Amino acid sequence: MARSSYFYHRGLALLPDKYEKLRQRIRELFEENKKTYGYRRIHALLAQENTHISEKVVRRIMFESDLVVIGKKRRRYSSYQGEKVPAADNLIERNFHADAPNVKWLTDITEFAIPAGKIYLSPIIDCFDGLIVSWAIGTSPNAKMVNSMLDQATKTLKGGEHPLVHSDRGTHYRWPGWISRMLKAGLTQSMSKKGCPPDNAACEGFFGRVKNEMFYNRSWAGVSINRFIDILHRYLVWYNETRIKMSLGAKSPLQYRRSLGLAA
Repeated sequence: MARSSYFYHRGLALLPDKYEKLRQRIRELFEENKKTYGYRRIHALLAQENTHISEKVVRRIMFESDLVVIGKKRRRYSSYQGEKVPAADNLIERNFHADAPNVKWLTDITEFAIPAGKIYLSPIIDCFDGLIVSWAIGTSPNAKMVNSMLDQATKTLKGGEHPLVHSDRGTHYRWPGWISRMLKAGLTQSMSKKGCPPDNAACEGFFGRVKNEMFYNRSWAGVSINRFIDILHRYLVWYNETRIKMSLGAKSPLQYRRSLGLAA
């Protein structure tokens, strides 16, 4: 290295960090949001605090501070057990857009395997904004779990609201208890094609975000099943109320609905 270059870089290293306060705030936001936010969402939060800086600077600071969101894929849980009962037609046809709440709902079941055992999550997702309308968590993907989830969801409906409910072809959505609840609430059933996850891609994407943000790359050794259920429940509440989505103008689903006058 040339002598002049050495002293130039040495001089730069001795200068005070002009981004010291910003660097600290970015780290705080990253930690406060469960280490799940990349530079775009951190940039949006800073803008909400009237801290206006370019995305490139935020990205560089996060890189220098080793603030990296890490995730990995796992095999998905499948509830398919063959064509024992005729399946409903695929009415959603991969069109997951909805212009209003409670027009299109998606549901499925995913599995979390920890040393203490297996835990299952069954949510209903609203296509309008990704709000989790209701969810059930249990140690067995049985009729009681999915039926209680549907009961919770239908209680939120107002007069004249009869969503289309799309699922895979799992046995949970062909049991008499599920079908009778659908009919009683005036809901329309839709099902994916056999062995075709893209037909319910929006719900699969939700599961991917949940697992990348709160499940993968963590040690669950010593965590009881009840403790894990509590952690997952708290995450889902945070997802609805606090976790921002750039597609919603850097608002959470509940904040977005409030901005539109659709929620109290």
